Amino acid sequence: MTDTVPFRATLARSVGLFAAFRREQTDPAFFYGKLARDTVDQLRSYTPLRDRLVVDVGGGPGYFADALRSEGARCLCVDSDAHEMTLHGREADTHAVQGSALDLPLRTGSVDVCFSSNVLEHVPDRTRMADEMVRVTRPGGLVYLSYTLWLSPWGGHETSPWHYLGGSYAAERFARRNGRRPKNDFGHTMYAAHAKEMIRWVRRRPDVDVVDLRPRYLPTWTKPVVHVPVLREFVTWNLLIVLRRR
Repeated sequence: MTDTVPFRATLARSVGLFAAFRREQTDPAFFYGKLARDTVDQLRSYTPLRDRLVVDVGGGPGYFADALRSEGARCLCVDSDAHEMTLHGREADTHAVQGSALDLPLRTGSVDVCFSSNVLEHVPDRTRMADEMVRVTRPGGLVYLSYTLWLSPWGGHETSPWHYLGGSYAAERFARRNGRRPKNDFGHTMYAAHAKEMIRWVRRRPDVDVVDLRPRYLPTWTKPVVHVPVLREFVTWNLLIVLRRR
């Protein structure tokens, strides 16, 4: 496609992202800003962004929206939690609406790109959210969907690695040690998302073509792991699914 920009998923890039991740709690603006810029660079390798209408599902405080708009995209954020939209002292985005990812407040076929980063593991019905993303995307438009796999080292988010002993156990352990429930509370605000479920969903959709299926943060040479059952659940870390609507 014209006006796309090549993107290199190198080992050095992966190392840089994981180094930035260590500052997520102490300097969220640095981490999320860096991740947003990297993600938009990656997105531009699949589709032009200038003058495209992009909806950011679960956009939260708007870091991705900022990066998308810097590339000339028209971005609308949809998030179910008004508090999330003002995290880290950010002002509420005037181009944002409150709404559920399971029932997007958008017309069918109304957007050029439907984008979501690390939201799918926070909804109880993952295939319904993905269905909604496809629904609102116009024919020829792009769906960019990435999420953290439950069996990856960061699958339990701040309760990791204790999630390997069970999500409820990990959440209760966190609560005992910290005097509060984790933000990513298993069974309430976080769920066990697997690669197998969503790959099976993709294969059942007659109205999309697969553009890419890969570990989002890892080098290009790791792509084949997503086709290896069981191993992919642990190694992929974050699964990226890129689809084009027929």
